Amino acid sequence: MTGFVAGNAIALLETGQAYFPELEAALDAAQTEVFLESYIFCPDLTGRRIAAALSRAARRGVAVHVVVDGFGGRDFVRDLMPGLVADGVKVLVFRRELKLLSLRRHRLRRMHRKLVVVDGRLAFVGGINVIEDFEVGGPPHPRYDYTVKVEGPLLVPICQAAHDLWRLVSWANFRRRLLAPMRALPDGRAAGELRAAFLIRDNLRHRHDIEEAYLSAIALAGEEVVIACAYFLPGRRFRQALVEAAARGVRVTLLLQGLSDHPFQAHATRALYPFFLDRGIRLFEYHRSYLHAKVAVVDGYWATVGSSNIDPFSLLLAREANVVVEDGAFSRRLRDSIFRAIDEGAQELRTEDWRKLPLLRRIACWLAYQGARLAIGVAGYGRRG
Repeated sequence: MTGFVAGNAIALLETGQAYFPELEAALDAAQTEVFLESYIFCPDLTGRRIAAALSRAARRGVAVHVVVDGFGGRDFVRDLMPGLVADGVKVLVFRRELKLLSLRRHRLRRMHRKLVVVDGRLAFVGGINVIEDFEVGGPPHPRYDYTVKVEGPLLVPICQAAHDLWRLVSWANFRRRLLAPMRALPDGRAAGELRAAFLIRDNLRHRHDIEEAYLSAIALAGEEVVIACAYFLPGRRFRQALVEAAARGVRVTLLLQGLSDHPFQAHATRALYPFFLDRGIRLFEYHRSYLHAKVAVVDGYWATVGSSNIDPFSLLLAREANVVVEDGAFSRRLRDSIFRAIDEGAQELRTEDWRKLPLLRRIACWLAYQGARLAIGVAGYGRRG
């Protein structure tokens, strides 16, 4: 895999309780330019807190750019966007229209990235939307997800990606007056010792970069593959890579959603459980809170944190961003965090557990999986499996 650069400082932030104070402090320290991208920007207490920090920055002369997805950010557009624009924040909406009954691929392409760049000196990349950590009426524990704080040479491609998306969405929305050269050039000086790469998924040159990085790491695995993933519906190549790793003695562990905010996707995923369990892959469902993590560790050395799930939406349709780190200490920190989540809030599933499920529930899972496959095929994305 290419694109790795050395000299980075990368801090792992677990849940919004660690991330949002860091983000707010960075926004309040901004002097020149901010880019923020989020699939969801919710007008709740956290969303209003971050919006207030963005407004404060804009009012003191910082060039603040916000991109939200037209589907995931619908509440933001209605409740927060007018006030931000009034305070001088530049806001763009990625594909504001969405026809729910349409499966045409250009209608389904979304901006799923969660990325922030401040003054070209630091960035946040991960899976955490701008939303309260705790679901209203839900579990008394925060959403389980991660973001990384990045300083160093990796800022160069991250800043470029943020500026490229802003330029693209400006043109697509006929908002050319919002186009402007990058004010803050990325500070690419060495800030640490970590070797890392920044990967995106788009619909041009980088359509399969994130998926191929996963597949390459799994193919080279000699001891262990650990994946924590919110929405897990891998295609044939990805399933086969995991099975082949398990067959050669690699310990493969999957941590998936137990509590789900999208029952259809959860049922479709569960239809794959017998396939994995029968081939020696360990499966855990996380029930302590909503699992939204999109992370993996291979052999205690390769790790990735980002916005990309392992499902057709992320791997074939959405714009995503992941950071990959090759470092033992960072990878062990993430691995320890995943296994702590397993110990504190997950339940292991075995083949006999699946067989004990009511027949109607197993049929519902099978039907959901077939429905997901049909939707992928109708949208024209069935060829890569």
